[in-house]
Amino acid sequence: MVQATDLPRNEEGIATVLGLLKQRFGEKLMTGESIREQHGHTTTWIKNQMPDAVVMPQNTGEVAEIVKTCAEHKVPVIGFGTGTSLEGHINAPAGGISVDLSEMNEILAVNAEDLDCVVQPGVTREQLNTYLRDQGLFFPIDPGANASLGGMTATRASGTNAVRYGTMKDNVLSLEVVTPQGEVIRTASRAKKSSAGYDLTRLMVGSEGTLGLMTEITLKLQGIPEAMSSARVSFDNMDAACKAVMATIQYGIPVARIELLDALTVKAVNDYSKLTLPESSLLLLEFHGSENSVTEQAELFGSIAEEFGGTGFEWTTSTEERNKLWQARHDAYWATLALRPGAKGISTDVCVPISRLAECVTAAQERLDELGFIAPIVGHVGDGNFHTLPLIDMDNADEVAKADEFVGWLNDLAISLGGTCTGEHGIGQGKKPYLVKELGGAVNMMAAIKRAIDPDNIMNPGKIVP
Repeated sequence: MVQATDLPRNEEGIATVLGLLKQRFGEKLMTGESIREQHGHTTTWIKNQMPDAVVMPQNTGEVAEIVKTCAEHKVPVIGFGTGTSLEGHINAPAGGISVDLSEMNEILAVNAEDLDCVVQPGVTREQLNTYLRDQGLFFPIDPGANASLGGMTATRASGTNAVRYGTMKDNVLSLEVVTPQGEVIRTASRAKKSSAGYDLTRLMVGSEGTLGLMTEITLKLQGIPEAMSSARVSFDNMDAACKAVMATIQYGIPVARIELLDALTVKAVNDYSKLTLPESSLLLLEFHGSENSVTEQAELFGSIAEEFGGTGFEWTTSTEERNKLWQARHDAYWATLALRPGAKGISTDVCVPISRLAECVTAAQERLDELGFIAPIVGHVGDGNFHTLPLIDMDNADEVAKADEFVGWLNDLAISLGGTCTGEHGIGQGKKPYLVKELGGAVNMMAAIKRAIDPDNIMNPGKIVP
């Protein structure tokens, strides 16, 4: 189990900053234990490390003022969106100030002709898509949770649509960022491409708040497809399902989403969402395009699935049926927790080249069975990314130790297969031990960048790099 080590605290600086920010922000600065605990909350097994206060700015100027005050007294600053991250990203191991950006939730501009928009970091993906709907546009990145776009950018999120539309790194054009010194910079223009200097936008995307706080995000948009179809097909085992995925990608079928659920997850989803899916390995797919193309794509996939023993293939263009299936997929986390009431779900993810997916998923399933865990597996398998969720009694030291062993083993396996210890969860605190194994000396370069930009280590300390 990852130990979230406390870092040295700057007690004098923290006390001074609390006084200054209280004077400036009044009731917007909160120090109650419950709200501090909420802002140190982590949805995994890493211990909660609370900030000393939470402040809720309304605009870029206030964010810059907060950061500048903290910088002057060398006090940590931790950005907060909706709190749905999974690797201890929002913990405050050295105390400090949690900057809750949820009230900076305005959609500042939609440039429909250019297929882009400018939003504040507290805007959530569902809020943006509701706003865009009557303009025939949508933002495709869908990590499942109704996360804030600031948090999604900071963690380089992806999700179910990534196989067609990419991840956040492919969909962010420009950022407004408050630096560790409290300066406001813009990383790029709205142009779709540029050769102007270092790619600071990509540096900030995925930096997890360790290099600055994002206060405006310029995003690419997509036109809502003329038609969508969804399909499902069952397989006797995970190996066959993964091989069907690999063949689908190799055939060049432009799948928008392709999700894998193991038999245990399907059982949980059936119970939770009142469905009647066959309780075996299941692929859920979605196709976007014209009426003719989505029909052709679905039928071609059906032929591929049949080659690998797929059964019960069905597809539909009914909006109601499609929404029901995808809501069930998004509910899978809560559904699987019900398989062992009272247990903690330890969500971890890895990503491997698609040619090694079947090998990695099958090995993970066998190892979980050997350890005796109730542990559902789901995956955004069109890009080789999958998640396991061992359900653990946190009061049972033996179970916790076995879970820790499994997580380490799975990360090592993915890296050995040419993959990564995290496809979308990010590093935070939880994945730090595996980053050096994966990237070696490149982590030293990351640390050098961190030191150059944030020499006093006030921006989200204790995350990503040592």
